[in-house]
Amino acid sequence: MPVYNGQRFLRKAIESLLHQTFENFELIISDNASTDATPEICQDYARHDRRIRFIRNTTNLGAAKNYNRVFELSSGMYFKWAAADDCCAPNFLARCVAVLEKETNVILAYPKTKIIDENDEEIAEYDDGIHLKSLSAAGRFLQFMYCVGECNAVFGLLRSDGLKKTRLIGNYIGADVCLLAELSLLGRFYEIPDYLFFRRHHSEASSAKKDVQSQLLFYDPAKNKRFVLPKWRHFFEHYKSIKRVDIPATQKILPALYIFGSLIVDNKTYRRELAGALKRVLRSGTSHKKIYHIQRGVL
Repeated sequence: MPVYNGQRFLRKAIESLLHQTFENFELIISDNASTDATPEICQDYARHDRRIRFIRNTTNLGAAKNYNRVFELSSGMYFKWAAADDCCAPNFLARCVAVLEKETNVILAYPKTKIIDENDEEIAEYDDGIHLKSLSAAGRFLQFMYCVGECNAVFGLLRSDGLKKTRLIGNYIGADVCLLAELSLLGRFYEIPDYLFFRRHHSEASSAKKDVQSQLLFYDPAKNKRFVLPKWRHFFEHYKSIKRVDIPATQKILPALYIFGSLIVDNKTYRRELAGALKRVLRSGTSHKKIYHIQRGVL
């Protein structure tokens, strides 16, 4: 559980994990130098439950590095990210573990999602639709790219050895989409047909950050006032995933054709991003040397 200033919903999130019917797990909480009561809340729970390991960062590493840190600190066969404002049904872990124990070619097991508000009231049932059962890496990747919306499945239960083969969470907007796409090339996704995950929508949630700068600062505080090309960044990240993943070359052809085809199908969006970035560069009087470094940093 990576957390930053999460005092508002933190207790509910922790308790939903501690009350799991599957009890054999370690809960690693990494506090990203919170300035509210988050560390005190975590320390209190850690004193009363030996399954909790609490770590506090001296500075805010940004969400991406903190998410990756909790995985690097873990040692279990299976791994799950848990947000500090979401909740899980008591049988969440048990149902996911059962799937991974039985289906050896499944890399990610996740349940269906209910969206809740700040008062725990249900807003909607969300259909993730990424039950990727194909044995073909290309087929899974294409289905994922066609169906992906909110990335609730990233909070499912993963095989640690599979996650280790990826580049984990990147420090750019929508990095969870790229991670799940990379995972789809490595194994099947299994959707448990019951609503066991409760994703909280509220004004302080990271998903509520609509402007680009706020999203950038969430992933990496060091990215203040940088130029961004989210669509192009995703294109290059998908390309790198396809290139590096250890699967037969024949399984890389269709995924590669899909992402290169997006340059044609969605060319207006790509051109709009480039035009917008160029205008900002010209307005700022950025030097050619700095433009080169911006391009390297963003793409």
